[in-house]
Amino acid sequence: MISEKIISNTELLMNTSLYQRILKQGIFITPTDTVYGISCDATNKKLVKKVRKLKQCKQPFSVIAPTKKWVRENCVINNEAEKWLMKLPGPYTLILKLKNKHAVSKEVYNKKDKTIGIRIPDHWITDVAKKIDTPFITTTANINGGNYMTSLDNLNTEIKNKVDLIISIGIKKGHPSTIVHLVNEEKIIERK
Repeated sequence: MISEKIISNTELLMNTSLYQRILKQGIFITPTDTVYGISCDATNKKLVKKVRKLKQCKQPFSVIAPTKKWVRENCVINNEAEKWLMKLPGPYTLILKLKNKHAVSKEVYNKKDKTIGIRIPDHWITDVAKKIDTPFITTTANINGGNYMTSLDNLNTEIKNKVDLIISIGIKKGHPSTIVHLVNEEKIIERK
């Protein structure tokens, strides 16, 4: 797909056609405002299944939404959810009821209760999603249950060999986003 598998965010942002092609056709690792994540087009069932197999997990994935408008069009937003949505961008994953099941592949959301995790990071990666108007999955860059990636030095070799692109900015010292359940009653889960 590309000649170099590991690039900087500057190289990515300078080449619009490159990142549009990768998002639509491949699996990539990207930093966010919290930690590194594995991403792909959330509407592409084939790619989402590949990520699920790579991570060895069955739980639902979160998505980086391109805009708040996209969230309002595709999720149920009550008063409490609207308050949290106004706090974005930020280090939160909002668990919302999905009202448009065609907004993402069915491989992404929780099929049992039709909920989805929504992220809008305070990070340049959100600008990428917005520019191409496409949601993409975001899940920690690790095998399920393993340590999450904070730099290229601790990226699982199996994952590294099976992704199409790695966007590296060096060491990330964050932790996964705070989960805010907003479906039945508000419940906040801090992750370390």
